[in-house]
Amino acid sequence: MTGNGHDPMRPYLGRLVGKKELGTDIKLFQIELTEPAGQQHFSYYQPGQFAFVSALGVGEAPFGITSIPSQRLLEFGVAKLGSVTGALHSLEVGEMMGVRGPLGNWFPMDEVKGKNIVVLGGGIGGAPLRPVINSILEHRNDYGHLMILWAARTPSLLVFTDEYETWQSAPDTTLHLTVDKGDEQWKATGRSEGLITQLLEKVAPSPENAVTITCGPPIMIHFASLTLKKLGFSLEQMWTTLEARMHCGIGKCGRCNMGEKLVCADGPVFRQDQVAGFLESFL
Repeated sequence: MTGNGHDPMRPYLGRLVGKKELGTDIKLFQIELTEPAGQQHFSYYQPGQFAFVSALGVGEAPFGITSIPSQRLLEFGVAKLGSVTGALHSLEVGEMMGVRGPLGNWFPMDEVKGKNIVVLGGGIGGAPLRPVINSILEHRNDYGHLMILWAARTPSLLVFTDEYETWQSAPDTTLHLTVDKGDEQWKATGRSEGLITQLLEKVAPSPENAVTITCGPPIMIHFASLTLKKLGFSLEQMWTTLEARMHCGIGKCGRCNMGEKLVCADGPVFRQDQVAGFLESFL
């Protein structure tokens, strides 16, 4: 992705053309790249890759790409956590911003064709998994059963709620939701309460001809992998994407090291056997 003379440290200009609420202090940003070189460079990317999004004059931060290439716009789910994300949240539709990427590796969507897929998303960690789900639904006959386990601390932090019906109605697809603590409305519907690991034990997906794809807080990834091992999954069947403090995104600054690996250059997608020994440093 860095060939053809492209400078990976150069952001492309884009216009914010859409902005909507995903959850409490979480917004979906829809960006139309305005430079032909940027449009060409982002004409093809893979589920799991990320990019740096910048509020001009403030700074940039890395986010998993939430869209898929067949969509005309680049999309990112952004939680308001600091100065850069705060500046992004304050942008109005029509304003200019920067996008640098696509960067990193991606989920092995070709390698897992024909397999049953278990997707586990926790909170804003669901954003990088949306392209996985939508890629499978776009090529539904290429994959086996799709089981989605979607969790958050509270109902207001569940992301992409307006897409659940589409996911549930897709062929050979099931969606399971849970929150750590539900409000009265949530409880009135009889929906699940508890950690995603409890939900995982309850629905107990079979490890036969299956892989898991997980994103969420490191502690969730850690305990989800332990639960999956109890269910018979090997570490080689588990894929995850990690987040870390990044500055360059291309493996030069070393800020996102995890043992001998760099999250930006060696990841952010890893097979669980590659990171199980290092993951505890993230907890």
